[in-house]
Amino acid sequence: MDVQAGNLLQQIHSPSDLKKFNEDDLPEISQELRQYIIDIVSVNGGHFGASLGVVELTVALHYVLNTPYDQLVWDVGHQAYGHKILTGRRGVFHTNRLYKGISGFPKRTESAYDTFGVGHSSTSISAALGMAVASNRKGEHDRQHVAVIGDGAMTGGMAFEALNHAGIENSNLLVILNDNCMSIDPNVGALKEYLTNISTSKSYNRFRDEVSHVLAKISALGPDAFQIAKKLEKSIKGTILKNSNLFESLQFRYFGPVDGHDVKRLVKILKDLRDIPGPKLLHCITVKGKGYALAEKDQTVWHAPGLFDKITGEIKKPVYDKPKPPKYQDVFGHTIIELAEINPQIMGITPAMPSGSSLNMMMKAMPERAFDVGIAEQHAVTFSAGLATQGMVPFCNIYSSFMQRAYDQVIHDVAIQKLNVVFCLDRAGLAGADGPTHHGAYDLAYMRCIPNMVVSAPMNEEELRNLMFTAQQDNMGPFSIRYPRGNGEMVNWQKPMKALPVGKGRMICDGEEVAILTIGTIGNEAVKAVESLNLEGIYPAHYDLRFVKPLDEEMLHQVFQKFDRVITVEDGCLQGGMGSAVIEFMADHGYAAKVIRLGIPDRFIEHGEQPELWAECGYNAASISTQVKKLAVKRAAQTIAS
Repeated sequence: MDVQAGNLLQQIHSPSDLKKFNEDDLPEISQELRQYIIDIVSVNGGHFGASLGVVELTVALHYVLNTPYDQLVWDVGHQAYGHKILTGRRGVFHTNRLYKGISGFPKRTESAYDTFGVGHSSTSISAALGMAVASNRKGEHDRQHVAVIGDGAMTGGMAFEALNHAGIENSNLLVILNDNCMSIDPNVGALKEYLTNISTSKSYNRFRDEVSHVLAKISALGPDAFQIAKKLEKSIKGTILKNSNLFESLQFRYFGPVDGHDVKRLVKILKDLRDIPGPKLLHCITVKGKGYALAEKDQTVWHAPGLFDKITGEIKKPVYDKPKPPKYQDVFGHTIIELAEINPQIMGITPAMPSGSSLNMMMKAMPERAFDVGIAEQHAVTFSAGLATQGMVPFCNIYSSFMQRAYDQVIHDVAIQKLNVVFCLDRAGLAGADGPTHHGAYDLAYMRCIPNMVVSAPMNEEELRNLMFTAQQDNMGPFSIRYPRGNGEMVNWQKPMKALPVGKGRMICDGEEVAILTIGTIGNEAVKAVESLNLEGIYPAHYDLRFVKPLDEEMLHQVFQKFDRVITVEDGCLQGGMGSAVIEFMADHGYAAKVIRLGIPDRFIEHGEQPELWAECGYNAASISTQVKKLAVKRAAQTIAS
């Protein structure tokens, strides 16, 4: 579908083109930009509500700033679609998040206007501060540095660390707080309440408007009078808000709150702030999904709705002629409720991803036993550890790539103390269109090197339920279960749960000449490969390890005593992963087989649909078949005992 930009937007190929327009044209440009995002995302998919909410802010920033010389950092990057369109990528925006297309997030290798690669939250202030300090060092005192961070990302501890540091640096830094009370799900915590108090205080907002006029008059009396007036302003702010301003206590000049959808007002404010030295914070009130009524009404659903009819708002779901397996995250969501009903010690924890992990099911059914702790993975892990010390069994549900942010806490606060925290790592393996910042490539490797940790991966929904049941038994200790994004394999998956012996795998089918060893759901690609190979008279064996740690050594002895050609397959990094564990076992026990390892190579994999990426990395069914054929001898059709 060929989507045409509006008359004004068609003329904008870079911010320099935007600057040619009068300020009176900016509302119309904003409207055309918003409509273009709606048109493209409705037919191509992608993140939606976040970019709609910052259209006016995006236009104002590129109108006032001298980008890319002035450096603009977008936190997380969900909201950067307008930024991409205004900075020369409108012609390729239809490829957004598609295989070999442009990234869904800002990316330094994609454009000079993308000053910092993002995808995870709460990094923007640190990055922009580093840029600002470097500019001071280089004598570039006219250079602006702006971090746009949402109030959801501001709940991350790293944002506060950066604010604490920035307050003592005399750097040209502007933090724009995009306050819409949302991340993907509604924000939680004391910071949200604090920002709400500021934005809804009628007394403070009336004072804010009046004081700007007073200061303008006082400043004419000289610098001493101006400084006195500023101290008076700060004092009155604290009185009206009943406590000192959080940001000013960190030595930021605080401005706001302002209407984040008044583009002409934003332009005026940004021009004024450009001339004020030192760290500053502009508090903008925006509406996630602004300009599309359904997205404004249900902001969680419209964060990334997939394809939809822009006229009716109907989200397009594929229609199947028979029942489809559920998403793995929903299997987790239903199963943890079942387990919690029989085990009163079970608790659920997620860092700001209740709908993404399906813990929202438990939060609705058992609100006193399920917690959204905000975008705070480190806290989520140590909070879980604290629960575990008191006999609770916390299921800490974190995306695999987000767990990387809490690695020290996994080691220091959980593993060393042998606490029974169950880590449910969603989006494990190649996660799809979100790309390298979200691929769960490393958890098998980074978890299996930690003492006391059980590292497991189910091959299907039934196995996931059984592993969750196993992990909540007495004295299990730290327990990791990884599973992918997307749908499973089984329609009838809600079967009675049972405990699995820790460290025991299973044989899927016996065979000859070649053994295929798999871990996790990618084993289903191996099943497809074996079926196609059997039709060609090739009969490899297939083993599902289930556990990378502890390994099923008894099964591996059987494999290496029978087979001298082995293929390992994993939806994870080859360095230090399951294949490495198998080779270590082989070396430790004096076996000398030929082992081919299939998995994610030692490079960052770009975005695309999961089957496309499996094929690129060489471990989809066709690739597995190819590797087996290189090792096996074709034989006449025969039956292999299973």
